[in-house]
Amino acid sequence: MIGRDTLIRLIKDFVENPFPSDLRERNLKIPLEIPLKRAISIIGPRRSGKTYMMFLLIRRLIRRGVDSNRILYVNFESYDLIGAKINDAKRLVDIYFEIYPENRDRRVWFFLDEIQNLENWEVFIRGLIDKGSISIYISGSSSKLLSREIATQLRGRTISYEIYPLSFNEFLDFKEIKFDKFLSSRERSRVINALNEYLEWGGYPETLLFNKERILREILEVTIQRDLIERYRIKNERILKILIRTLAFSKEFSTHKFFNYLKSSGYKISKNTLYAYLEMLSDILIIFPVRRFTSSYKGEERSLPKIYFVDNGLLRIQGVNSKSKLMENLVYMHLVRRLGSRQINYYKANTGEVDFVVKENNRARQLIQVCYEIEDFKVKERKIKSILKASRDLACKNLLIITFDYEDVEKIGGRKIVFKPLWKWLLEISR
Repeated sequence: MIGRDTLIRLIKDFVENPFPSDLRERNLKIPLEIPLKRAISIIGPRRSGKTYMMFLLIRRLIRRGVDSNRILYVNFESYDLIGAKINDAKRLVDIYFEIYPENRDRRVWFFLDEIQNLENWEVFIRGLIDKGSISIYISGSSSKLLSREIATQLRGRTISYEIYPLSFNEFLDFKEIKFDKFLSSRERSRVINALNEYLEWGGYPETLLFNKERILREILEVTIQRDLIERYRIKNERILKILIRTLAFSKEFSTHKFFNYLKSSGYKISKNTLYAYLEMLSDILIIFPVRRFTSSYKGEERSLPKIYFVDNGLLRIQGVNSKSKLMENLVYMHLVRRLGSRQINYYKANTGEVDFVVKENNRARQLIQVCYEIEDFKVKERKIKSILKASRDLACKNLLIITFDYEDVEKIGGRKIVFKPLWKWLLEISR
């Protein structure tokens, strides 16, 4: 049992100092007014900023004029709450209302971080939801419970928001680089320099403060160890790491071919286990398999997936240094931030392929090519030929080619193709 004095201290300490002083805003729009009988779950990979987001929400509330004593933040990974049971959590709530009895009939906000460390946490949360006057935010990530499972455990009682490493807009803000719609030569140069850094090392917040490579390796190592090896009791750690590296360099990933490669190299593992590893990596939001756009769900699921990583920094530490690949990965993740992963496919035919098909109601709404080497005539010609063919096949006239720093509009083959620089596209879709 957690002592009463400890619970009182946790409540009072937070009210006195409700959030860190050095917070910077992020673009994710999470509501402060929650529908009745619902909780908000904040979902994302490790170290992407879930706790940080909770403190931002707390700050927004206080800046709106909400007294800090109407807010409660609890981190169930805190040393003071090690071994906490559901009765401890209930006592914490009772003590809170004992200290602030005026809040029994007022709207209050509870932020419950690393909730998976509380035994029978879902029963506790359902009880709070049923009170009706408490806006509840929960998050968590550990080998005990994946963040996505938090939403699953409360199916029908929660609204989920996914958070990822910094977008380019946020990256510029964290580096205190100001930008406007119209940039001077000096401002544009600063944005392009920042883009080169972001393209290579990604947007995990900690990499802006510490040694980038060391932090990224530690994030991946902890993720593999805690979210995969400990959770699923994986014994083939070596194969798991080979798989991650192979995925980083793959274009379209074939589990069958990878299985044969491992078999020829003397590794013993079943094909089903490899499929399970892929699903695990997807579940913890490290990789995103993207399927081919087809007219049927079965055809889509049977297609070979293209694999994207949640952050370019994780590709970089695997040895990926191709600007084209890094740029394509960057574009994909920004599409995910804006639209979600289910709205994005790739297109492939005998005449070529298109990097991304943005769909709506299973129809192509926009076709996007990513072209780092636009000044290479053969590369540009190939990209244009493929997107025009896909435009006719899919009856889609919204055609975009994202370049590193080239901008134009060209009419080719009866179609208008917009060429847009990466930095401009990233900033536009972040607004």
